[in-house]
Amino acid sequence: MEEKKEEVKKNYFEELNNINVQDKVEKKNGLSYLSWAWAWGEIKKRYPDASYTIYERESEWGPINYFTDGKTCWVKTGVTVNGIEHIEELPVMDFKNKSISLELVTSFDVNKAIQRSLTKALARHGLGLYIYAGEDLPEEEQKEVDAENNKPITKEQMEMITKLVGTEKIPDMLTYYKIDKFENMPNKIAKEVIARKNKKHEATV
Repeated sequence: MEEKKEEVKKNYFEELNNINVQDKVEKKNGLSYLSWAWAWGEIKKRYPDASYTIYERESEWGPINYFTDGKTCWVKTGVTVNGIEHIEELPVMDFKNKSISLELVTSFDVNKAIQRSLTKALARHGLGLYIYAGEDLPEEEQKEVDAENNKPITKEQMEMITKLVGTEKIPDMLTYYKIDKFENMPNKIAKEVIARKNKKHEATV
């Protein structure tokens, strides 16, 4: 029984890291964001005992949910999954992702920072982490895509490319892509060549 529990704890990150969150990602000012509510829901479906903490500090008005150095402020949140807590600290920022001066911070700004901080704390457990790492797909799906892209060119693709570029231009194309033989062209490059040549052909029709 203990071995089973240890196996679950060991593998939970891998499970969460392999969830494709691409259709839940929002883009703002060049950055990617996940919905806090959706991310939390996905965690709770799989790990009902998961919990989160919004850290507070004492002030003259009682407990307050942000910290400050007297100039700007930040929030601190923690998410616990499988008994493991990951903590995230995040500055309270404006729509340009710049720290807001302490005297200008509102409760709305703090609440928004808390939601973003919690989402990043969830990512430390694996959910959507690949987005923050600048990747387009979860690791396992990326491996599958890479394997497909690295397959050798098919006979049909060879015939299509020969038809689109002409036999005499094949050597120049191989030099451009640094490939020694036509047969060694990766599937990904073959698809790119066909798509580009087809687009160019359509534009001239």
